[in-house]
Amino acid sequence: MSIIIISEQQKQNFEDCPILDHSERYLKKVEKNASINNSNLDFVNNYNIRTTEEAYDYIENKKLLLRNDTLLHGDYCLPNIILDNWKFKGFIDLDCAGVGDRHIDLFWGAWTLNFNIGTDQYRDRFFDAYGRDRIDVDRLKLVGCCEVFG
Repeated sequence: MSIIIISEQQKQNFEDCPILDHSERYLKKVEKNASINNSNLDFVNNYNIRTTEEAYDYIENKKLLLRNDTLLHGDYCLPNIILDNWKFKGFIDLDCAGVGDRHIDLFWGAWTLNFNIGTDQYRDRFFDAYGRDRIDVDRLKLVGCCEVFG
């Protein structure tokens, strides 16, 4: 096993990443699916959004909150995490990876706990472990609204 130490400067240098504009591509997909009325309101159950119009309006009002400042898995869910004896070993299915907004992976982390385990009881623990001070509730809701058209 080798240990890699990454400096603060390296953490913010994504220039070698092939996908630097994940948020832009993400919003383009939303626009495309909204235009053909491809939607699923199941993704906003926790956010008091009741119609696709409300979800789209929220996106229009908040889309500038999305950042490209974090290396994302892009499809972060329990089936894409490799564990060995309950210890993290790696990720699979990285075709959606890129530099985007951390709240996309945070949204899917919370979602997968509910979907794959069948309960929302671990949502708060997941957010606490990540660091609630690093989570913007408006951006999390924005991602949920985007996923309505995802």
